[in-house]
Amino acid sequence: MKKLLFRPALLAIFLLALAACGPKWEAVQADGYQRIEQRGGATLGVVSAPILEQNGYAFKDLNRNGALDPYEDWRKPAGERARDLAAQLSIEEIAGLMLYSSHQAVPSPELTESQQKFLADDNLRHVLVTTVASPEVAARWNNNVQAFVEERGHGIPANNSSDPRNETAVTAEYNAGAGGQISLWPTPLGLAATFDPDLVRTFGDIASKEYRALGIATALSPQIDLATEPRWNRFVGTFGEDPDLDVDMARAYVDGFQTTEGARNGWGAESVNAMVKHWPSGGPEEGGRDAHFNYGKYAVYPGNGFADHLRAFVEGAFRLDGRTRSATAVMPYYTISTGIDPSGKNAGNSYSQYIIGTLLRDQYKFDGVVCTDWGITHDNARIESFDGKCWGMETLSVPERHFAVIQAGVDQFGGNNDKGPILEAYRMWCDAYGEESARARFEQSAVRLLMNIFRTGLFENPYVDPAAATALVGNPSFMRQGYDAQLKSVVLLKNHESVLPQIPDQDGQDGRRKVYVPKRHYPAFAGRFGIFGAHPDYWDWPVDRKLVEQYYEWADTPAEADFALVMIQEPYSGVGYDVKDRDKGGNGYVPISLQYLPYTADYARAESLGGGDPKESFTNRSYRGKTVTTDNVDDLSCVIDTRKAMGDKPVVVVVSATRPFVPAEFEPYADAILTAFGVQHQAILDLVSGAAEPSGLLPMQLPEDMRTVEEQCEDVPHDMRCYQDADGHRYDFAFGLDWNGVIDDARTRKYRKN
Repeated sequence: MKKLLFRPALLAIFLLALAACGPKWEAVQADGYQRIEQRGGATLGVVSAPILEQNGYAFKDLNRNGALDPYEDWRKPAGERARDLAAQLSIEEIAGLMLYSSHQAVPSPELTESQQKFLADDNLRHVLVTTVASPEVAARWNNNVQAFVEERGHGIPANNSSDPRNETAVTAEYNAGAGGQISLWPTPLGLAATFDPDLVRTFGDIASKEYRALGIATALSPQIDLATEPRWNRFVGTFGEDPDLDVDMARAYVDGFQTTEGARNGWGAESVNAMVKHWPSGGPEEGGRDAHFNYGKYAVYPGNGFADHLRAFVEGAFRLDGRTRSATAVMPYYTISTGIDPSGKNAGNSYSQYIIGTLLRDQYKFDGVVCTDWGITHDNARIESFDGKCWGMETLSVPERHFAVIQAGVDQFGGNNDKGPILEAYRMWCDAYGEESARARFEQSAVRLLMNIFRTGLFENPYVDPAAATALVGNPSFMRQGYDAQLKSVVLLKNHESVLPQIPDQDGQDGRRKVYVPKRHYPAFAGRFGIFGAHPDYWDWPVDRKLVEQYYEWADTPAEADFALVMIQEPYSGVGYDVKDRDKGGNGYVPISLQYLPYTADYARAESLGGGDPKESFTNRSYRGKTVTTDNVDDLSCVIDTRKAMGDKPVVVVVSATRPFVPAEFEPYADAILTAFGVQHQAILDLVSGAAEPSGLLPMQLPEDMRTVEEQCEDVPHDMRCYQDADGHRYDFAFGLDWNGVIDDARTRKYRKN
């Protein structure tokens, strides 16, 4: 018998072949789950699913059938996996995918009874997370959710999501998770004021890392509505009124959130699906009233500007620079886009076969997830109530509304935890078009929804490391970058005779300069929607004294101060509807004022462009000739009184703004004016003291008066007469000052309109 001899080269090949036949993975005990690390393969996270091995690689047997199904094979493309799984699901499971939970706070790692119910009984897999006790608690809660669903059905992971949470404060339900232990950035309007898409791309990159560490894989953002209506109280969540800037910011934001650097197709463990909102833009609300309420349900287009409102979607979010190519999800707004549907039908956007089917799906070829805004299929009890928002479909039953939404081309129902109405809608489809058609339509939505779970790698590893979350979320580097963005977002509107900066030890005086900060009146306040952020009436200093004393000596009276720092809010007069007016025999509709002094709407249109509701006996929602007062008129008094008390000494006014305002009432009394869009007080003091130089630009026009506000078209950008101050500066879009005067740089040359 001959001996079998191996040459060195053949021996190496043989040993490699032997190694290829052996396992290429090892299991590591992580915090609450097993992490399976693979050479040349996907990292898996598992608690209860059996492990299958093929060619030395590990796979999760999520449906526990003992075979490797295509959807369990991480080597296959996401589309193939989604189609395989969708075909296996029951209609009850698909109905669960089509649900999106109501807002869920996370005070502890444990699941509540209601959460267990909608995950187990209703098969819900998309959860909206608001406040969390800490990054560690959020991570552990996510892991408990994922372990709970891993052992059920086909083992579909939860796709947890969040509204914006990186702002410095919570302002309403749409960013109820903001201001916590996370990096703090300006509001979207403040990001727009930087005029820097690269900065927004960096924000998205950082925020997505923080989201994934918390167990969040979908962002219900960015809000890319074109904010052409200055009175709208969601103006602050947008990138302002300019279509070109909106396009660039939308693209940068989505690229930042969705892209994992180094990943072959852009998708990876740091990717977060971006659900852009609100198609086809909620910006042109008639009179500035908001569609969270019946009284604001009509969007109007008196200037024929509808096409401009689509641009941020079709040129920005759907046309990315990065490899993920397009935003993966879209949320329509509550509004009825008045007069847009050629058929003449007027219904909320999610119900509109023209808005969703013809435009979004057919014309613009969007095949991602479309998810309704929250609560659109619920009943609406009163014109002023914050409940259901079934605009245009008030007379239909709840299941009929679900059926109409699915017919329009929508995949998912925001704020719905109950699969029952979706199953009834399925039966309606079967009755109308046949069971084969119904199954195909529901599978189509299932594939879209599953794609976003597969792309982000949740089927492989939905678990996160609580210790890593604590270390990463809000770490010093991220906080520094967020703070730098805050500094860049503040706009210097006025700097008469260069009174700023007020350098703490300037002019060679003994000791530091002294500043007088007047107390501010905080009136009883019901919040932006009349319900969120409420607080009682009180007086207090608008900034912490200890923080101020890090820069200046605190002066108790104007007489001993070197300068005054007056901190105020933009005017707030209400939501555009007043039950008292209705009870007195009026129609209930009143103006929204952007000035502090009482305002009478003499120049408002006599006939509203939108109107009509089963609960109203009229269609004209005009408020012409009516008068409103401003809740915070004392802010104006504070500026004027401080000017009188200070004499010739400088008065610096800081306006915290969420939308445009009329500067005419207080500008003459201020030597310097800074406008801030959701920043920490330290950022203001760094700018006032000269530790940083302002570089922000107005992302909107500031109107000359309320007449121009009434006469502008809700759907048209840049159509107001702008206020001109005592120094001859016009507060137009892209205006801003630095220490040398009016800013003229690459940003203004690219975006400024005149």
